[in-house]
Amino acid sequence: MTFFWNHLRAGTSVFCFSTAFVASTLHSMTSHPAWARMAPPYVVMNDRGGNVAKRAWEIQEIAARNKRVEIRGSICLSSCTMFLGSPDVCVNPRTRFGFHGPTNHGAQLTPEQFDYWSRVIAAHYPENIARWFMTKARYLTEGYYYLTGEQLIEMGFPNCEDRIGP
Repeated sequence: MTFFWNHLRAGTSVFCFSTAFVASTLHSMTSHPAWARMAPPYVVMNDRGGNVAKRAWEIQEIAARNKRVEIRGSICLSSCTMFLGSPDVCVNPRTRFGFHGPTNHGAQLTPEQFDYWSRVIAAHYPENIARWFMTKARYLTEGYYYLTGEQLIEMGFPNCEDRIGP
């Protein structure tokens, strides 16, 4: 019986070593940008938006994993548009992007809150869209200003339909 336990313990330590080795190898492979691009993209489909703080955290997590963001659904509204500032993003020409200013579930914010959350949102856009958002779109708090994916592609965003591979 002692012989069995000695071998079991030896096997366990080898198993732990090999698991640690595999985990560390996978981490170093997937944290490298070239390997990360081989991972499946983060696909956004028909997203109606949501909490700005949660969206900012989600975008930060995706960027930390070097994942490509593909906005492909028919709509991307409200906080979904913050994905446009992702480091590696493409858009579908037929997607409609809806922009509006920050509210608390439709209720007005204090001027300080409005300015703070407007800046958080704008910080997630490329410079030209951030400037437009801060001077115009943020003041619309009912309904949306719409841009199409085709318009964004004309502004320089990559077309998801032109992308090949994962």
